[in-house]
Amino acid sequence: MTANKTSYSKKSVDDFIREISDMQMREDSMQLMQLMCTVSNEAPKMFGESIIGFGQYYYKYASGHEGYAPLIGFSPRKAALSLYVYTGLEEHKSLVEQLGKYKIGKACIYIKKLSDINTEHLSALMQNTIAFLSTKYTRIKEGQQYDNK
Repeated sequence: MTANKTSYSKKSVDDFIREISDMQMREDSMQLMQLMCTVSNEAPKMFGESIIGFGQYYYKYASGHEGYAPLIGFSPRKAALSLYVYTGLEEHKSLVEQLGKYKIGKACIYIKKLSDINTEHLSALMQNTIAFLSTKYTRIKEGQQYDNK
């Protein structure tokens, strides 16, 4: 298996958030972190240089590509907050449609500010995403080792 470029790191989440120069983005990041901690029941950890992830799962695709990824997460980017809370499943589309003001990509949802979003629908979307990923792939609990051989 080729090692993934992005993985969990020892970088401090608090330091990363303190370094965000845009005050609104920093405040939204703090609120998102609290919300995702509550929904996932997982502590925030840096995934790569700029993604704050919650929980972890192991995946292996039919192509043979495999690796580890956060169950949910977000990244405060210059243009928008990138939310990694979307599976693309048909049954999740109604939650996405009720989120509020957003743009959607292949694997994430982009928002300008958290106040543009219905956080109840976002929480439900996060719960559904975690449930789906935990069922489809192998969820790794804190401190658990997973041997993928």
